[in-house]
Amino acid sequence: MADLRTLSRKEEEYFFNTYKRLKLLVERGEGCYLFTPDGRKILDMFGGLAVNLLGYNHPAINKAIGEQVKKYIHLSNFFYQEKPIQLAEKILSLSGFKKIFFTNSGTEAAEASIKIIRKYFKGTEKIELISFTGSFHGRTMGALSLTARKKYREDYKPLLVDVLNVGYNSIKSLEKNAGEKTAAVFVECLQGEGGVNLISKDFADKITELKNKFGFLLVADEIQSGVGRTGKLHAFEHFGLKPDLVLLAKGIGGGLPLGAVLGAESIADVLTPGSHGSTFGGNPVASASGLAVLIELEKGVMENARKIGEFLISKLVGLKSDYPDKIKDVRGMGLMIGIELSFDGQTVVEKMMEQNVLVNCTNGNVIRLLPPLILSENEVKIFIEKFKNTISRL
Repeated sequence: MADLRTLSRKEEEYFFNTYKRLKLLVERGEGCYLFTPDGRKILDMFGGLAVNLLGYNHPAINKAIGEQVKKYIHLSNFFYQEKPIQLAEKILSLSGFKKIFFTNSGTEAAEASIKIIRKYFKGTEKIELISFTGSFHGRTMGALSLTARKKYREDYKPLLVDVLNVGYNSIKSLEKNAGEKTAAVFVECLQGEGGVNLISKDFADKITELKNKFGFLLVADEIQSGVGRTGKLHAFEHFGLKPDLVLLAKGIGGGLPLGAVLGAESIADVLTPGSHGSTFGGNPVASASGLAVLIELEKGVMENARKIGEFLISKLVGLKSDYPDKIKDVRGMGLMIGIELSFDGQTVVEKMMEQNVLVNCTNGNVIRLLPPLILSENEVKIFIEKFKNTISRL
């Protein structure tokens, strides 16, 4: 295995400079842990940024992938294929939605939803899309237009026209901007990149009220918060929202590239042959992996996310009481948790790494936890011990 210095040098030579890598070389993963060539065992508390729902080297995923690879890896969209159909059936039966379109990523799911909305309202005055401050919906041009975060958008203007970025949880701002021209509202009920922010029940209710009044579509972005992470299949279920479209990705593929758009009865017949497509969307190997993930969620992994999440949040709230000058807030649901600090969070990331625990910092001062949903109480105790040790010394 090549050493870290060699890999770093070669990447700098060959790759566009788009990622800031961790100074870490991983040899293998097992459960919630990563192992390095020099013998370190590292507790991963952000799980491939919400992707590795079942952790690493899960036998059900490995078995499903291996069995499909022996049959075929790819055909094309000209063929009927068993695994994507089985996965579609499972997702739709669990979610209650009517139709599905498979993509390779969350960004692609966002782009597909924009096309569905445009086609649905073709020939009408409904042309405006609304998203919210702090949102993140992807990095391609349509998705980026919805992403209301300046650092991602600044160098790529002009973006799509008729996209309004409205204040998150601001009823006054939403009432001012939503109207007869509104085609759709995109919402993350639990924002990830924006700092793990929860939608308020009053704001969710106002979205529903205005949807009923003006007839726009509601799009729930569950790319990070969905697939069981909050203890329910989707985060919007906690708030009584009834979206027309749902965006899924990240954890749905169990580590392989997979995303999806779910559609309610209201928009089930919008797309027609040739109106949209994806060469690799719903790849049979990724679909086999995704099916294994959903089966494991049903067997108790989703309930574990709820239970262990409550346990972890309770421990963090206790630390907040002990260190009120350092921990401003603890928020989240299930195993999507934000710890807002009173100082820049990167130091915490580095100090935790020194203690063999991986955490992520978003929005400057929020430690974001997105661990595998198989996380145990013992692993929570390990994390809390290391986190307390870090916070107490800063």
